[in-house]
Amino acid sequence: MSIYNHPNVANQLQPHVVFYFHYRVPYDAAKGWRRERRGIYLTNLVLAGLIGGLGLILGYGRVAAVQLPIMVIASIIGVWLFSIQHRFEHAQWMPGASWSFAAASLGGTSHLHLPRLLQWFTGNIGFHHVHHINPRIPNYRLEECHNADAGFQSAPTLTLRSALQAMRYVLWDSDLKRLVPFRFAATDRMAKSTGP
Repeated sequence: MSIYNHPNVANQLQPHVVFYFHYRVPYDAAKGWRRERRGIYLTNLVLAGLIGGLGLILGYGRVAAVQLPIMVIASIIGVWLFSIQHRFEHAQWMPGASWSFAAASLGGTSHLHLPRLLQWFTGNIGFHHVHHINPRIPNYRLEECHNADAGFQSAPTLTLRSALQAMRYVLWDSDLKRLVPFRFAATDRMAKSTGP
């Protein structure tokens, strides 16, 4: 078991690492991606200038009082919307030998069916399974592609309610071939240790 998979860590701590470090420091960008690296550094400069300028004008305490809660909530929701589509009970996780692109793309991700307004606000992130098949499809065409192909419609579907319930599925059980909650792993280990 990994502490990184615990729901409190995965849903409350990791989003901040992703947004404030991983996306701001291009340590994993390929060496030839000079344009992308410059884009990240330029974005960092603009953010520093904007926040620094607002702090000088309005006061750093006031800027922090407004910006920090927004950043914290937005990063948690953003990472959750992305990750929940890979972490549901019957997600297909397979070892390298049996892995296939199509099966992993459609069975390892879900269609997160959101209310229309949330779908718009999230840039159609709920059609992540379509993005897995072809990442070059722009977000405003994802729903059209999903509706046009029966293969896309066969992807597992989560609603907002079932996605919230799926937060507890964090560990892969290779015997059951599905994700299970932490408590399931603890009770299973106890059952195995006591034996028949």
